[in-house]
Amino acid sequence: MKKLEVFIESIILASRWLLVAFYIGLGLALALYAVSFGFKLWDFASHMLGMDETETILKVLGLIDAALIASLVVMVIISGYENFVSRFDNEDDVHWLGQIDAGSLKIKVASTIVAISSIHLLQVFLNVPQYVDNQIMWYTILHITFIASALFLALIDRISKKPGKDKTPDI
Repeated sequence: MKKLEVFIESIILASRWLLVAFYIGLGLALALYAVSFGFKLWDFASHMLGMDETETILKVLGLIDAALIASLVVMVIISGYENFVSRFDNEDDVHWLGQIDAGSLKIKVASTIVAISSIHLLQVFLNVPQYVDNQIMWYTILHITFIASALFLALIDRISKKPGKDKTPDI
């Protein structure tokens, strides 16, 4: 019976390597998104002189948004691999890796989503005439929901990392 248990546990542990396919896929998606970013940057650069200030700000916000999304993908790839698959051999290249656990990753993802949502909301506010009041209200409600979710995740992470209060002091 013990041999069966060890065999099952080894299969379960080996299954974590299936995650590598997801991380490679995310890397490929990131490469495609980089091409999309290049087209956005080219479009911005080639039309910049004919844009007014609001259009310029909107284009720059779109580029910032793309950079945040790309950073989020990289964070998920590297931290996910480190936390769930295997440690990197040369951790000197990525010294921050050991500092991001699953809880910290969730908070970083949530705060990046809040930042992305903030940019989208700012883009909406800069283009108010193109939206009806109902749309603006829902964008704002969604943004507040993202903020509340991020705050609750941070609170839960903080509570879970607090040392237990039921410990008896050393005498």
